[in-house]
Amino acid sequence: MATSSELRSTLLPSRLRGHSAVAAASVLMLLLLAAVAHGAELVELTLLTGAQEKGAVCLDGTPPGYPPAERLWLRNTQLAHLSSDFYNWNKVVLRYCDGASFAGDAEGQDKDGSTLYFRGLRIWDAVVDELMEKGLASAEQALLSGCSAGGLATLLHCNDFHARFPKEVSAKCLPDAGFFLNIEDLSGERHMLSIFNEIVQLQNVREILPKDCLAKKNRTECFFAAELVKSIDAPTLIVNSAYDSWQIQNVLAPTGSYPADSWSSCKADIRNCSPTQSQVLNGFRNKLVDDVEVLTDKKGWGLFIDSCFTHCQTPYNISWNSPASPALGNKTVAEAVGDWYFERSQEVKEIDCEYPCNPTCSSQLPQMHWTGPRILPVYQPSSEFI
Repeated sequence: MATSSELRSTLLPSRLRGHSAVAAASVLMLLLLAAVAHGAELVELTLLTGAQEKGAVCLDGTPPGYPPAERLWLRNTQLAHLSSDFYNWNKVVLRYCDGASFAGDAEGQDKDGSTLYFRGLRIWDAVVDELMEKGLASAEQALLSGCSAGGLATLLHCNDFHARFPKEVSAKCLPDAGFFLNIEDLSGERHMLSIFNEIVQLQNVREILPKDCLAKKNRTECFFAAELVKSIDAPTLIVNSAYDSWQIQNVLAPTGSYPADSWSSCKADIRNCSPTQSQVLNGFRNKLVDDVEVLTDKKGWGLFIDSCFTHCQTPYNISWNSPASPALGNKTVAEAVGDWYFERSQEVKEIDCEYPCNPTCSSQLPQMHWTGPRILPVYQPSSEFI
């Protein structure tokens, strides 16, 4: 059994801790689909009722939580300048504290004898059950979203989220930067496969994985987005860069997979890459494009795959909907999401050409961020909001 120090070196990045910071107050969320912003003010948590009794605890045994109940269904008025479509949306940000995208159910032992709790699946079920009782069940429209590890969590839990609502409710999923690739790194090793395998084994990830995938492949393979999407029934929009900066830095070219500093400059900034290195990055892009090809004819689904060197595009105004936002089909991420969610366009399925073809890509775009998923219920406007 891995110890906590070994766990932290192999799990998806280091912010995933039982005592990790929770999301910012709604007034500090710049986007409807926002994640935790750098430097955001921390807020008090509403802790999950009866967490210990349910075994739904964070890595260190503390209860999971979300913003106080009185803030759960508040109108985010400052979002109007971002997208009027989502002006009356309410939001809940879940504390991410299990280290495996709310997928595991196990325990481990640290070197000092303390217990590590891998209870992500129990946390998901218990928190969503509680939120449904507190008002989420009354939503007429709902969107589950997250970026990075949260994007993977969105894919893992999309079917369950969708199934919790009546058929007439528009419940959809928006994973951002959660499409991690099962590829060889520069040394020929499958670094991400190794990481995912350790997570799946350590945290006993099984129940959440698609049964049809498990009938043909092992659990680790079924933990990858390329397999998960084949089994998702709910309408889903994949937002991802074909040159995902975190994956290029940590999956394609992790430290130790190349001699000396030969790739250090390139993986830090795609503009520094040589023609030979650019060809390797295009191979990475082509693998992502191949993996999402199965979705091009899937009804109700959408794609926004740009060629910008970035990671997580929904949490930040600069990438979500600003003059510097990436655009595909003359639409920013926010505009594409709006058209897809509200079904204004016949389809939103955009795959960008190879870097550096897109002039809307900017070096100002965020490169690395890691957060858990968010549940974003929507209510019809009422007099209390006027």
